[in-house]
Amino acid sequence: MTAEQFRDRLLAEELLADGAVPGIYHRSFALEHIIQHLSAYISAAGEGTAMRRLHLGPVQARATLEGSGYVTSFPNLVGVVTSFSGTEADVPGFLDAVEAGGSWLDHTAPTDLALCSAGCHPLYPMLASSVVPTDGELFEVETWVFRHEPSVDPARMQTFRQHEFVCVGSLDQAVAHRDRWLERGRALLAALALELDVVPANDPFFGRPGRLLARSQLAKELKFELTAPISSSNPGAVASANYHEDHFGVAYAITTPDGAPAHTACIGFGLERIALSLLYTHGTSVSAWPTETLAALSIDPATLAEGSR
Repeated sequence: MTAEQFRDRLLAEELLADGAVPGIYHRSFALEHIIQHLSAYISAAGEGTAMRRLHLGPVQARATLEGSGYVTSFPNLVGVVTSFSGTEADVPGFLDAVEAGGSWLDHTAPTDLALCSAGCHPLYPMLASSVVPTDGELFEVETWVFRHEPSVDPARMQTFRQHEFVCVGSLDQAVAHRDRWLERGRALLAALALELDVVPANDPFFGRPGRLLARSQLAKELKFELTAPISSSNPGAVASANYHEDHFGVAYAITTPDGAPAHTACIGFGLERIALSLLYTHGTSVSAWPTETLAALSIDPATLAEGSR
């Protein structure tokens, strides 16, 4: 089954609804039910660990997009919020232009808001100019993410959710966090009977300088992906474990008690991608899923059958 065929099946069975732009979908209650149980399942893996837990908003300060370096590394993926830029006195002229067939976008300008680019990025400005505890600081976050990459492949949604566990601390603490959660993430997803692999990876940096960054990222083994079939037999990333070195510590003047820039690491679970991988691997009839998968996620198929689509 190709990605486009899988997409057509999800639309036909009303698990997804077409959002009129490639890569934009509305989710059925049935799919949301799966995603909510996935989120709870992943969150439970962090129980017993002292950490701050946050649901981050789907928009962030535009300055975060700039300060994180995302806008220079991935300019093709970003989204900035624009709005009407005139005063109340300009509204009649705006309406006249629209009614005459003009573009209302000509009367807008960028605001100080941007769509969230990566799950953990809004976290670091909150820690700006701070000193992390000796043992480091741990966070669990979940947020909506936007990436402008239109596609008919449902694995490449333009809006999706990431559930992340983040460490801010010393080099050793950050690397240990990345490695620990890479193994924990593998166990979590293997328990759902998914066909998993762990591979070194790099982010899709933009342009020639980006290709150099990508090669460096691979050479240093900063990023590993957990891959599985998502919308076709070709595996894709359903989670990634990343060590950022001191990039965010330097960018936001976050330091360790000895005055050195803090290092950071995270693991991000793509909730929609994992849900799609489950549907692709085990079928769109949840009642036919493996018993161990349903038990792990605490999903009762009868609940999904009660008009949730």
